[in-house]
Amino acid sequence: MAQVLVIADDLTGSNATGALYARLGLRAVTVGALTQVERYADRVDVLVINTASRHWSPDRAHAAVRAAAETAGDAPLIVKRVDTTLRGNPGSELDAVVDVLAAREPAARIRTLAVPAFPDAGRSTVGGLHLVDGVPLTRTAVARDPFDPVRHSRVAAVLGAQSRRSTGELALDVVERGPDAVAAALRASPAETVVCDATENAHLRTVAAAAARLAVEDRIRWVALDSGPFGAALAGELGLRPEGGAPAPILAVVGSVTDRTRTQLARTETALGARWAELDPAAPDPGAVLAELRAAAGEGATVLGVRVAPDPLTTAGSAPDPGAAARILHALAEIARRAVVELCPGGLYASGGDVATAVTSALGADGFAIETEVLPLAIAGHLVGGPHDGLLFATKGGLIGGPDAARDCLEHLRAACTRHTLGPTLSTT
Repeated sequence: MAQVLVIADDLTGSNATGALYARLGLRAVTVGALTQVERYADRVDVLVINTASRHWSPDRAHAAVRAAAETAGDAPLIVKRVDTTLRGNPGSELDAVVDVLAAREPAARIRTLAVPAFPDAGRSTVGGLHLVDGVPLTRTAVARDPFDPVRHSRVAAVLGAQSRRSTGELALDVVERGPDAVAAALRASPAETVVCDATENAHLRTVAAAAARLAVEDRIRWVALDSGPFGAALAGELGLRPEGGAPAPILAVVGSVTDRTRTQLARTETALGARWAELDPAAPDPGAVLAELRAAAGEGATVLGVRVAPDPLTTAGSAPDPGAAARILHALAEIARRAVVELCPGGLYASGGDVATAVTSALGADGFAIETEVLPLAIAGHLVGGPHDGLLFATKGGLIGGPDAARDCLEHLRAACTRHTLGPTLSTT
């Protein structure tokens, strides 16, 4: 059964949204015709349906979305994907989704979280107003769109022009106070649809964490109305996993201790829930690190990593120990060798050329088969030769990339791991 049902109104948005779920390790397929919906509804993790209804009348769009939702059947999470600039029929299409869900589950407490922000694409919501690169919608080109001019900057007004559901707003200052504050505000709001402010990805995760908590504690059946990333964040917080079982974890080995690297690794913690064990550079102990990794794996972490703790002596300006680098590399390589055997990761990420070389050697590989460039100087492929031939592998220079570079490499490995586990294609017979 599909874990997530996404109903979108155009093809490019459908495919882009499916890619966000694929990063979570979920198998996503985009379809259009209702016969295709029936064929794939029980065979993928994320079913994305393109109704192609953006330029239709509200009534016709409502009918199309209703038919798609009825045909697809139930899923733990239902998402109404909307345009990043709120063009089309977001209100009437949301009503169609909720109407079907209410008819199917008459006793359920159904509420909608409207979180259209897409920070990575310059879309944010502040004070209930939706902005493109900081400019309200009605002052952008979408206000003059020849097919679907957007007449309101306030999200609640856009939805209210078509939707029968009551609407409330959740302000940015509440979101910035964290999941507890958001959960309390959502509990206090009587609105059926709550529009949530967000300007960065961390805000999306905060709202998602609060919603996941209320789904358990208050038994609320959430519907997500978003442009892509919030629904994926909510799926992650709800703990949705591939129907055939979660892919193997990803193991990361990082030797760099620069500020840039620390920032990148912090992003992996917030975005992917990565768990990092620290290697003491003064007294490297592979066994202690492995014990931490083993514990994190036992708690369900899907991204496990080892990084080098800052050396207080070096930080204070003392002369570095000339043999320290060799000892650290040897320890990281030993940790990688033992962790691959014990934890059976689906993919391995190494940051830093010396680290990648040491790890590859410790694993007994002949070399590295290059498949793609995730970003400049960040390469992915698989190991060739040796006892771990075929193990998915990615490597990046320690000083390469922006704040999300490590996250992007790990997400690539996780998606590749899913494809490798489930096979390259879906049979249509």
